[in-house]
Order: sequence, then structure tokens, then C-alpha cells
Amino acid sequence: MSSLPDTLSRSDHLNVADRRVERWILRAGVALLVALLVLALLNTFGQRPATTSAVGASGRLQVYAPTRARSGIVYAARFRIDAFRSLARATLILDSGWAEGYTVNGLMPQPVTEGADNGRLVLGFGHIPRGSHLTFYLSLQVNPTNVGHRSQDVVLADGSDVIATVHRTITIFP
Repeated sequence: MSSLPDTLSRSDHLNVADRRVERWILRAGVALLVALLVLALLNTFGQRPATTSAVGASGRLQVYAPTRARSGIVYAARFRIDAFRSLARATLILDSGWAEGYTVNGLMPQPVTEGADNGRLVLGFGHIPRGSHLTFYLSLQVNPTNVGHRSQDVVLADGSDVIATVHRTITIFP
């Protein structure tokens, strides 16, 4: 039998019959990684957007945003207001779940007024004529420590009159 180089040993490098358990551990690890990748491809962990809408006598509100997201991800939410009658002071009121644990990267178009009401964001857009619509975009990044479920309800109001309310939640994965 030929001699082995100095850097190899017979027990570690030639007798592989004792490594059956190590091979199964490696295969299980690779299978787990593949399963996680397949689940991610099937959108189990977010961020495919969904449309949620609510209709009132004076208008309709549509929210287009993901209901599941991963921490650290950047996404944009789209809010569409359709005015069935003239709205003098169109206002969106966003639950604290739209800001808590997020970095707000941008608002487009810029609201005429911005404020807060008991932790909720209040964004005023002014006049929207009857038969027209306004589309508002909110760019967000999920902070890495933001994990769990958050309420992201949105209220469309005309001054103090509530027109429509969209109820939604988001699940944030680590």
C-alpha cells in the first residue's frame, strides 16, 4: 500500500464509512435551505401587494400594499381616492402601524397638511373635485427590529366626516 502525504490521515480522509451520520446532517441542512427558498418563491414571507378597498356614499378608498413583508425590505404603498362627490378637505388617517417600526422614505404627492392624532398619521390633500381621483404613494422601509403583526387601518375623511375605512393588518417576518 502506498504511503499518504503528510497532510492526510487514513482515519480522517480514507475511511468514509464512519461518516454516514455527517452526510445525512449535510443533506438535511441542504433540504431545509431549499425548502425555505421554495417558500420564499411562493410569497410565504411577503411582499406581494394586495388591494383592499372600502366604499362610502361620497367616495372610494383603495389601498395597494403588501400584507406580509420581511424586515429590512423597502416597499411602496399606493392609496387611491375616488371622489363620488366633491371632497373639500380630503384627508387620509393612517393607523400607527404605518409608521411604528418603519422608516418613511417619501410621500408623493406631498400632502397639503400633515399631523398626528393619538399616534395616527393625518395627511390632508385638500379639494378633490367630483368624478376625479387622487393617487398617493408612501415609500416605506421595514426596520429590522419590527417583527410581528401591525394594524394598518386607513380612514378616508372629508374634514370631520368619515367616508370610508379600510381595515388591514401586516405581518412582518424577521
